[in-house]
Amino acid sequence: MAKIAIIGAGPAGIEAASILAQQHNVTLFEMNDSALSNIRDKAFLFPDFSSADTLANTLESKLQNPNIELKLSTEITGIQKSGNGWTLTDFHSQTYLFDRVLLTSGYKVFDARRKEELGYGIYPGVITSLELEDMIKKGNILNSVGDQPKTISFLQCVGSRDEKSGNHYCSKVCCVTAVKQAIEIKKMLPDTNVYVFYMDLRMWGKGFEEMYRNSQEIHGVNFVRGRISEAAATYDGKIQLKAEDTLMGLPLNMDTDLLVLMVGMCPSEGTKTLTKAANISGLYGFAESVSEHLNDNLTKAEGLYVAGACKRPMSINDTIQDARAAALTILQNL
Repeated sequence: MAKIAIIGAGPAGIEAASILAQQHNVTLFEMNDSALSNIRDKAFLFPDFSSADTLANTLESKLQNPNIELKLSTEITGIQKSGNGWTLTDFHSQTYLFDRVLLTSGYKVFDARRKEELGYGIYPGVITSLELEDMIKKGNILNSVGDQPKTISFLQCVGSRDEKSGNHYCSKVCCVTAVKQAIEIKKMLPDTNVYVFYMDLRMWGKGFEEMYRNSQEIHGVNFVRGRISEAAATYDGKIQLKAEDTLMGLPLNMDTDLLVLMVGMCPSEGTKTLTKAANISGLYGFAESVSEHLNDNLTKAEGLYVAGACKRPMSINDTIQDARAAALTILQNL
């Protein structure tokens, strides 16, 4: 039996571990004190609005295998080729030797404070999509003064497709996440007006276009093609928006109780550190595979594999499928 390390206990890491552990010994490293943090912070999943906690519980149950060792609160900070295997070093300078390593170190969201003109971190009425998701999960959506909001506005592509931030790529899931959250708001607060400001909407998955249409036809969500150029606080705790409706060709000024910034996906700090150390760093600091077409889980470093959102923005279902492909690739190579 080979000794295999997996770095990152998200959906990719756990799914791959459950397959590899049928034949080999797997050690799963996670820097946080619990697994699946990027699912546990969600309420419902698109496009079927199924429970995120149910999915997380199902994935976590796959760890009940004697061939899987889960090491929580263990941050891997170093990775080095060592003979035919790999040496990993954790935050406390402890070293581990493995035959194969799978990197599933995931993503982080864009730091919205870098977009100063939008007021995140300055005005309490400006929040991120993750903060709104937490409100939805708790069933308590409030504005900055503790009242039920009468108007909520979303802004797409914050930290994605943005030359100023340096991220030219699309984060893939922001458009549909905004549609999902807008529908959830209208279900909870049917009298609240919801606006979504966008450059263009990319409904690329099965059932996503139907969600977009239902959000308008059934739930009354308003979509405005245009960018918000500036956000400022008003005396009563609202956020004043300056924007342009590019379909109408007219400037637009409006007040909103909450401005929700749809923050894009960026490589996690662990991804950037480890890909640089292993010399597999690609564009924007994501992990680089040999080829996205036929060898998307292989890297140019022999015995080191990659899966999930450490390579590029992915949805949860794409991440799980990619993890299964990575596990199969490792088994074939072994």
